[in-house]
Amino acid sequence: MPPVLSCYAALMDAIPVGAQLRVWRQRRRLSQMALSLEAGVSQRHLSCVESGRVSPSREMVLRLAEQLEVPLRDCNALLLAAGYAPCFADRPLTDPAVSAVLRAMLAAHGANPALAVDRHWQMVEANAAVAPLLAGVSEPSLLRPPINVLRLSLHPGGLAPRIGNLAEWRAHILARLRRQVAASGDAQLSVLAQELARLGGPFPETAHAVTPGIAVPLLLDGPAGRLALISTTTVFGTPLEVSLSELAIEAFYPADAETAARLRALQA
Repeated sequence: MPPVLSCYAALMDAIPVGAQLRVWRQRRRLSQMALSLEAGVSQRHLSCVESGRVSPSREMVLRLAEQLEVPLRDCNALLLAAGYAPCFADRPLTDPAVSAVLRAMLAAHGANPALAVDRHWQMVEANAAVAPLLAGVSEPSLLRPPINVLRLSLHPGGLAPRIGNLAEWRAHILARLRRQVAASGDAQLSVLAQELARLGGPFPETAHAVTPGIAVPLLLDGPAGRLALISTTTVFGTPLEVSLSELAIEAFYPADAETAARLRALQA
C-alpha cells in the first residue's frame, strides 16, 4: 500500500466508532433523524453514540452499519473501534475454495470474456476468452500482476488505442468509478480515479452515446475485426465473508451476431 494510503488507513483506525458512524451517515446523506427512524433507535441515543458520550453495543454497531450499507470490511473496522472482535471472516482470495468457485463461474461463460475483480479493480481470475483480447498491449507493466483492469483499459499503452468509442467508454468508466468512490470513501479508489482522469486526452468530461443500442458498448478492434461487447457486473448476493463481498464478475457479451461469431473463432 502506498505511504499516503497507509497513513490514511491508520488515521481511520484511530477514529472513534461514533465519529466513523457519523462519517458513514453523512456519506449516505442521511440526517440523524432519518437514520434513527430506519434503525429503530432514538435520535438522542444516536447523537450520543456519534459524539462518544455513549458506547454502542455490538448489536447497535451492526444494526447501524446495516442501515448505512457499510461494506463488511468496514463493519469489522467499526466493531474493532467499538472494542469488539470482528464478526466477518476475511479469507484470502488464493484460498482453494474461493478460487475453485471463481474458475467454475468464469468458465461457464464459454467464449464470452469474463473476469473476477476485487474492490480496487485488480484482476483475480479470468477465463480463457480474455487472453486473446489482450494481444497487442504495448506496455508490459500493465500485464504484470496485480493487473488493474481499468488502467489496462484506458492507458495509451493498453487497450485504449484499440477502443473505437474511447471517449464514450472512458466517460462511462470514470463516472462509474466516481460513484464507487463517493459510496465507499475508499482512498485507493480515489487515487485510481485521479490517475485515470489524467490519462490520454483531451477528452470531454462527459460523452454522449455515439452508438445506438440499449447500453454503452465496448467497441474493441483486433486481428479478428471489431468486437461490439456489452458488459455486465455480477456480485454475490448474500456474502458472509469480506473478500467474497468485494469481488465482482465482469462479463462481456456480444452485442451483435458478427461479434458472437468472432468470439467463437478466437476460441477455436
